[in-house]
Amino acid sequence: QVQLVESGGGLVQAGGSLRLPCAASGIIFRSNIVAWYRQAPGKQRELVASISSIGTTNYADSVKGRFTISRDNAKNTVYLEMNTLKPEDTAVYYCKVFNSWGQGTQVTVSS
Repeated sequence: QVQLVESGGGLVQAGGSLRLPCAASGIIFRSNIVAWYRQAPGKQRELVASISSIGTTNYADSVKGRFTISRDNAKNTVYLEMNTLKPEDTAVYYCKVFNSWGQGTQVTVSS
């Protein structure tokens, strides 16, 4: 079965940075679009960023210029680099590959 494992979350001060990896197994990773979503308390899960099989990226307006999504197909891993973090970035971050979800990793940004 498909397994997606996010990590790298934690507590960071506003203005700081985090890098979240998502390791995939049980899927032909290189052939799929990979996306990062996030869900804050009381909010709907929202798309943050995505990257296609050929490296085309898309970002939510709220994170453009601050977040970067990338993939390493040889390692079956996608990364979300988050810079200039804001308190409103606080959420559980999930990766998604072809309708499969990871368990999420908590990111908390303090003021």
